[in-house]
Amino acid sequence: MTKAAATETDDLLALERQVCFALAVASRNVIALYRPLLEPMGLTHPQYLAMLALWERSPLRVNELSHLLQLDPGTLSPLLKRLEAGGLVRRERAAHDERALAVSLTDAGRALRREAEKIPPAVVAKLGMPLAKLQELHAALTEVIAATRTPAR
Repeated sequence: MTKAAATETDDLLALERQVCFALAVASRNVIALYRPLLEPMGLTHPQYLAMLALWERSPLRVNELSHLLQLDPGTLSPLLKRLEAGGLVRRERAAHDERALAVSLTDAGRALRREAEKIPPAVVAKLGMPLAKLQELHAALTEVIAATRTPAR
């Protein structure tokens, strides 16, 4: 191994060795794969994530949805307003707590789920990776997320 190659592999600040760089590039690239699939549905990727949560459990209070999506309410609010303007969700005061805002799917929002069911297999096909490998990646990323929430020792 040449001295330059040895130095490059030992450099803790080498761009290619940075987890943050790999995650940032992978995130941008994967989200870009979703864009052409979501555009015909009239959704952005963050809106798609909100709809996924609502398809799973609707209605949800805004603070519950905020927690599930790991978005602050200030970021979530305009996103929900756009989904409501598009006729996919309804925001109204929660029946059991007038202070809380609840988000529920409209008929159009529920119907959009059928179209959305085509997205995961299309993304897997575009990635061209075995499903088992993607499941391993998901598990590893879930561990990274948990590690970022655990106080440093």
